[in-house]
Amino acid sequence: MMRRERTLLEVLLLILLHHHVSATKDHQEHRCPPSSCGNIPNITYPFRLQGDPENCGDERYELGCENNVTVLYLNSIQYHVQAINYENYTVRVVDPALQHHNCSSLPLRSLSRSNFSDTYTDSADLYQATLYLYLIVENLSFEHIVFVNCNHSVRENGKYVESGECVKWDSKGYAYAVVGDLKAKDLEVGCDVKLVAPTSFRTFNKHSYAAIHTALAYGFEISWLNLACQNHCRKEYCYFNSSSQIFDCVGGLPLELLAGFYSSVRGFNKVELFDENRNLILRSKISKNRTFHISMETVKDVKSMNVVKEEYWLWHWRYGHLH
Repeated sequence: MMRRERTLLEVLLLILLHHHVSATKDHQEHRCPPSSCGNIPNITYPFRLQGDPENCGDERYELGCENNVTVLYLNSIQYHVQAINYENYTVRVVDPALQHHNCSSLPLRSLSRSNFSDTYTDSADLYQATLYLYLIVENLSFEHIVFVNCNHSVRENGKYVESGECVKWDSKGYAYAVVGDLKAKDLEVGCDVKLVAPTSFRTFNKHSYAAIHTALAYGFEISWLNLACQNHCRKEYCYFNSSSQIFDCVGGLPLELLAGFYSSVRGFNKVELFDENRNLILRSKISKNRTFHISMETVKDVKSMNVVKEEYWLWHWRYGHLH
């Protein structure tokens, strides 16, 4: 029995063990005086302004200063920088076509989470659309506002907010804005999606077009967490705790395993880990007060591990073996 308890403890430590690394500023390794442009002071690593000394910042994160406005290029499209937060590794930008007091102004182009690879695969992009290093809904850095044009008036769907005289896609159509992801079942017959735009404004009246436009003009946040993670944890796996704003470096297990375990436990009532022969390794149940109840079977070296919820495979990784 003691051996079984010891095995349980060791595996739990492997899964949950992480050592906190203080989020020391990356730019300490790049000792350059901060730059500034317009309303954006103290531009430091990883960012740099055009014309800064070559050893300052990361050239991949170079910003422009045009007419005293800080600009960032995302997918070759120019955005105006509204704020840089070095505590949670985000930069807030806005489409330059948006004007605060002009409800007819709209972004020049659509932009959604599908434009950021971190939302569906391992991210190689400079910027990410999440405030976390793996996708959990409440950690998305922005939400969508979907503009649709209909050939008839939509009165039965409360998600459709009429834009009134602010937006007219054509002389005979009816223009609406929908806050959040527009599911196929919510797209009314006779309606077409015209534009998808992001906003990181957290609290606003989602049934008022004036409030929706104000949220759009606020802009949206993107993060450079992948780079910060690489700088803090080097060759170890890591994730960012957005509440404590601390990086956790994980030396023993791949990040994907912890991510899958964490996400599963948050979203489901039961999580089970199996080896490649479908032998049960770990079972976790969650009570209503979110307490873990874990039972353990024999643990051995595993070359392939799967995390499953009931009958459905959720994740699959190959990473060597557990130590």
